[in-house]
Amino acid sequence: MRGVSNPQQARVDYMLKCQGCHRPDGSGDYKSNPPMKHIVAQFLSVPGGREFLGRVPGVSTVDLDNVRLANLVNWTLYTFDAAHLPADFRPYTPEEIGQLRRHPLRLERAEMRARLVAGFTQEEAGTHQP
Repeated sequence: MRGVSNPQQARVDYMLKCQGCHRPDGSGDYKSNPPMKHIVAQFLSVPGGREFLGRVPGVSTVDLDNVRLANLVNWTLYTFDAAHLPADFRPYTPEEIGQLRRHPLRLERAEMRARLVAGFTQEEAGTHQP
């Protein structure tokens, strides 16, 4: 997994910081806690999606340093949606995560997420409920 220097730490960080809402298997609840399983890497295929993933509140405000957070975000992409990673996937770096989390999304996140998901290919969007 490129960009995942410590998979064990990423798994523990996911358990402690993410799975309470997104569930252990990344399935979420399709309401206020979106699923990541079979979906999260698709954000990388639409304009603004990469930035969105680094700015959502659960990412931008979590109490992890940028190194651990980049490790966690990359691990999440590989673990829950490796099939949709673009062939030219560039792992998030600590520097990129640091820049993105300086501008966290707030109330606009739901509308932005809906717009980005609408940009997924019809085939993929029809296969999984985003």
